[in-house]
Amino acid sequence: MDKKLVLDKYKNPEEKLLVSKFFDKLDLSAKNNKIELTDFFNEHEQTILKNIISLLKLENCMWYGGFEECERKMIIIYPNKLRAIFELNNFKFDTILSVFRITLPKEKQSEFNHSVYLGGLIKLGINRSKIGDIITYENGADIIVKKEIEKFLYANLKSLKRFSESKIDIIKLSEIIKKDKSFLDIKIITSSLRLDNIVAELAKTSRNKAIEILNQERVFVNYENETKNTKQIKENDIITIRGKGKFIIFKIEGNTRKGNFIINIKK
Repeated sequence: MDKKLVLDKYKNPEEKLLVSKFFDKLDLSAKNNKIELTDFFNEHEQTILKNIISLLKLENCMWYGGFEECERKMIIIYPNKLRAIFELNNFKFDTILSVFRITLPKEKQSEFNHSVYLGGLIKLGINRSKIGDIITYENGADIIVKKEIEKFLYANLKSLKRFSESKIDIIKLSEIIKKDKSFLDIKIITSSLRLDNIVAELAKTSRNKAIEILNQERVFVNYENETKNTKQIKENDIITIRGKGKFIIFKIEGNTRKGNFIINIKK
């Protein structure tokens, strides 16, 4: 494995650091002949590391985030001697992840969204990479975190004013309240399927501003960073714009009388 050749493919410092840290975990697992865990990755980071795993044909790696449909996942790297445990699904994931259930008092129910919960954890000094999915519901939220921060989090959550009157429990992974994803249907009309035109419509801004957003590396197509404004977008592409949200190009319906494209979007 020539790490330098792989690392040289990544010019973005954050991406290069991401890959470098993954290599460090691989080395530690091989050297100590034991399980190594990464932090949680977002979908863009997952795409990069999935490409690395595929390129190097790595087998002793498993993606996991608490439940099948989760968005944020970590990589579990294990030695050959433990391979059967994972292949037979006998590994106890509750030993590496913790789930906090925050139940809000009646007067605060329905008030808190994802940002409120995440903001509270960040305020406690917890790095985002230690936090998995946050599943919100009317009465509170289930928050998946790495086991290593369980004691700190349990001791300090109630110090936050927003959670001071809430009930805090540590539950099993199997008890997580799972929700179906909800989508907002949007229809846009654009003169072209170029990325800058699509971004302008989705971000509700001018095409010049959309190009600026692209140059700021805030746009991802199918979870890969994209700066080329002329890239052609097609059905089922997933466009993520940092600060604006995630959009699925659900259906390109056809054209208006003027030849513009009518596109159904799911946000």
